[in-house]
Amino acid sequence: MIVRGGDRIGIYFNEKGASQRPSKVIYDRAYSAIAMASPEDFDWDKIFDGADWFHFTGITPALNPTVAGICLDACRAAKAHGVKISCDLNFRKKLWTREQARETMTKLCEFVDVCISNEEDAHDVFGIDAENTDIAGGKLNHEGYKSVARQLAEKFGFEKVAITLRSSISANDNDWAALLYDGKEYCFSKSYHMHIVDRVGGGDSFGGGLIYACLNGYSTQDAVEFAVAASCLKHSIEGDFNMVSVDEVKALAGGNGTGRIQR
Repeated sequence: MIVRGGDRIGIYFNEKGASQRPSKVIYDRAYSAIAMASPEDFDWDKIFDGADWFHFTGITPALNPTVAGICLDACRAAKAHGVKISCDLNFRKKLWTREQARETMTKLCEFVDVCISNEEDAHDVFGIDAENTDIAGGKLNHEGYKSVARQLAEKFGFEKVAITLRSSISANDNDWAALLYDGKEYCFSKSYHMHIVDRVGGGDSFGGGLIYACLNGYSTQDAVEFAVAASCLKHSIEGDFNMVSVDEVKALAGGNGTGRIQR
């Protein structure tokens, strides 16, 4: 089901960084279809009929209070229909303040089953920090991230919390891994050293991989391995769409990361 409206679609401009120069993004969402949406545009009973999963990110409610209210309506309807709900906190300081994000995302996260975050978003949105971790220096402390995942789960009752772990060596080279906490186990994925083609879409591809794994009954360890591998491959693809197959993700998650040509 596609709802159409607004004067235009939203776009953004990405100045791609390299080496020690970071990428920079400018959002252009004014008068876009989603920014101009109204609650009456959505028949949630019809939308969620037969649905299994609903996913949203912190970018959507950041657009304006009306869209934030639409997200809340969606969460209430999804919960009423027995649909699993996942959310990527995705704090964007160019779209709203920390205070606005905390107020709105606190209300929305009461309905969320699976939360996706990173060390910066957990701090910016909810004031939760990973102890003994230096983001800029590339030093990750696993015990600190366990604490972040546990605090998020206890605060909102999440079934699962995923914390993505990115060590930025430069704009071109990152180490990439994640933690998935299911209330009982803390499962860390293997770490990938990535030479980045395009970072845009890296988080969405992680979320997509995690949702796929959860819907297909993967164990906690296998789910985080699949999600991280899917996102790792996306970093090698130009554009924001992850054009890889399930078999390719499984191959990388299983240890085939040489990048050797296939003939």
